[in-house]
Amino acid sequence: MLLKERIIAITGGGSGIGRSCAIAYAKEGAKVYVLDLKEELAKSVADEIATFQGKAIPMKMDVTNRDEVRKVVEEIYRNEGRIDVFHNNAGVSTMNKFLDLTDFDWDFNMNVNTKGVFIVSQEVLKHMVKQDIVNEVRGKIINTASMAGKRGNAPFLAHYVASKFAVVGLTQALAGEFAPYKILVNAICPGYVKTSMQEREVKWEAQLRGVSEDVVRELYIKDTPLGRLQTPDDVAGVAVFLASDLSNFVTGEAINVNGGAFMD
Repeated sequence: MLLKERIIAITGGGSGIGRSCAIAYAKEGAKVYVLDLKEELAKSVADEIATFQGKAIPMKMDVTNRDEVRKVVEEIYRNEGRIDVFHNNAGVSTMNKFLDLTDFDWDFNMNVNTKGVFIVSQEVLKHMVKQDIVNEVRGKIINTASMAGKRGNAPFLAHYVASKFAVVGLTQALAGEFAPYKILVNAICPGYVKTSMQEREVKWEAQLRGVSEDVVRELYIKDTPLGRLQTPDDVAGVAVFLASDLSNFVTGEAINVNGGAFMD
């Protein structure tokens, strides 16, 4: 098992990409703290992990609430003494034409997608810098960014694009600053992932374009050279790689996982 006896925590772990990553981590032997704003979703994933004798603990956490984040992180450290990998995965989106975006749209996306990564990473790294080095690594941070964090021409998503570009930049900045501590920081940039978030976006984009939802899905597939919508499991495989010893000399990267929709 690639992650045997590792302690991993993931935000937004109750659904979508987070759920698939949490399950994949547990199947590789990790003990997973499934963190989500909706505690019932976190518990559902933990129960699912228990069906194959995996180890998971569900906890409620709002990534925008520093006090709550601090309490959860401190509880994990009290329980385990370390966090081997912390995966900042929680994210949100809204869609609109740029001139119709509201301050709420901007603040909502920035607060969860960007400030949330800042708050959580800061609270985790305070502890991570003090833990023991294992296999030349003290700990790892993984951030779920997006293809939109590299490719700005995403229709109706200017605010989301800005939030995810910031995640990629923050990933690189933290990778440089914490490399002397042997802490690795990387990001994953998914493309058109088939999740409940995408279903909402398909409806919004169809309305904004004045076309059917099927037309929007076909646009996503046409934009993906591999010719299909991405699944959360496609992301989870790369997350396991970054969490494992296989990536112990990889830091500061924002890895494209999008079926060729964006290449750099």
